[in-house]
Amino acid sequence: MPEAPSTDPLRTDPTWTEPARGVGLVWARTAAGVIGADGGIPWHVPEDLAHFRRVTGDGVVVMGHRTWDSLPPRFRPLPGRRNVVLTRDATWSAPGAEVVHDLATALDTDEPVWVIGGGAVYADAVPFADRVSETIVDLEVRGDTRAPDLGDGWTLVEDGPWQESRVDGTRYRFREWRRA
Repeated sequence: MPEAPSTDPLRTDPTWTEPARGVGLVWARTAAGVIGADGGIPWHVPEDLAHFRRVTGDGVVVMGHRTWDSLPPRFRPLPGRRNVVLTRDATWSAPGAEVVHDLATALDTDEPVWVIGGGAVYADAVPFADRVSETIVDLEVRGDTRAPDLGDGWTLVEDGPWQESRVDGTRYRFREWRRA
């Protein structure tokens, strides 16, 4: 099913400018671009989770409310970070979540921002991102959510070696992209 066109003010407001600290996107995906299935991540690579914690550090994480809901309750909110949750539902709330209703508000900070999902939030945030931290997971899995196409203007600045997960030997690698 095609996604509805974005109604986010960032897409139409020519006066909005990117925060001084920049916006990053972070995800794990397969070679086919799968990042999710049935509201979850279709693999378990603890090394990627540790990488995610290092990358997002003590900045702001921005996510859609379904991504928030997919987090295990014991990790909501994600510790050590401002958890900004983007939703169109004016009645939605959750303890520890800073609720916003448009991407412009979510990105309006001088703190480092990492967009952590889901698919529609990533797609809306690509035009405002200056970096992408991705983990490539060497699996073929079915999924219903894919990483967005970055388009032109990106440079691969780090292409880490393949590694094997200590849990089940799943191969993965870390890559970093910067807007050229």
